Amino acid sequence: MLYLTIFVVPLLLALFLTPLVERVARRFGFLDYPREPRHLHEAPTPKLGGVALFVPFLIAIGLSLILLPLTLEARLDLPHELRRLAGVIVGSLVVLLVGIYDDKRELSPWPQLLAQFLAAGVAILSGTVIYEIASPFGGLIRFPTWFAIAFTLFWLLGMMNTVNWLDGLDGLAAGITVIASLIFFVHSNRLGQVSIALLPLALAGCALGFLPYNFYPARLFMGTSGALFLGFALGTLSIIGGAKAATALLVLGIPILDVAWQIVNRLRQRRSPLRGDRGHLHHRLLDMGISHRRVVLLFYLLCASFGGLALLLPPGLYKLYALLVLGVVAVIVLFLAARESQPPD
Repeated sequence: MLYLTIFVVPLLLALFLTPLVERVARRFGFLDYPREPRHLHEAPTPKLGGVALFVPFLIAIGLSLILLPLTLEARLDLPHELRRLAGVIVGSLVVLLVGIYDDKRELSPWPQLLAQFLAAGVAILSGTVIYEIASPFGGLIRFPTWFAIAFTLFWLLGMMNTVNWLDGLDGLAAGITVIASLIFFVHSNRLGQVSIALLPLALAGCALGFLPYNFYPARLFMGTSGALFLGFALGTLSIIGGAKAATALLVLGIPILDVAWQIVNRLRQRRSPLRGDRGHLHHRLLDMGISHRRVVLLFYLLCASFGGLALLLPPGLYKLYALLVLGVVAVIVLFLAARESQPPD
């Protein structure tokens, strides 16, 4: 009943709140006007979805604190857990507010990146740090503090930008967030981390409640506010509780490798890696004639399949092999898509 409540309540709240946010966005001019070739919509579309995602998530967190007793039995690491949870909330609020401003005024990439650094810093100061990872050969690989902080910063920035760049097709980022969050929930629950498992479950409920309004053709875009919030939430929730790095890499492997591919490609062409274009895999698949919905569903299938592998495979070398296979498959797909389609200037 606890799990069902924490999933259903934010889902219903998002279902109720999203059309209200849509109207507010239209009223106050939070609109995305189609201008560049990578903009696929034909009419101005509201883009304040971060509010419809963050508010239900925040309420679900409060509800979890009420329903799950604040005891050492329920929360094995109570003081540190609550501090990390505060870091998730404050960091999410930072990227949400900057994202809302961008949804209205369209900031350049550098202020957005500064906000991401600030949010990641908040998370790190709250104790959300990757101090160790599981070794594929058994045991743990422990990092010195300076490397752990640098690696965590890289991880959180990477997750935020992965979701932000993934948000190029209606329903794509929200749907993959649902899949990744449910995978994190199952993994945390299997580890006996009951209180921690509630967080990705709440995030999955929010994203699923938002998805009917965001799926093609979208009535409301998540905007920068929603994309950065979801990326930050996924990044921090993949750290809290530990032992989820390989799982996150598997379920989000295709989007992560697509981001890396685009950064290298833009640098090779002597262009800013922060400037968007139609070079992403989902755009290239569209250019190859695959329909919008089928591209989105294909991404869902790939992420769910590799996420399922993350849950089914035993830890160690098997997950390493799966990551290597994922990398090879992704590189082949990206290479073939790049050959078959040429994005417009």
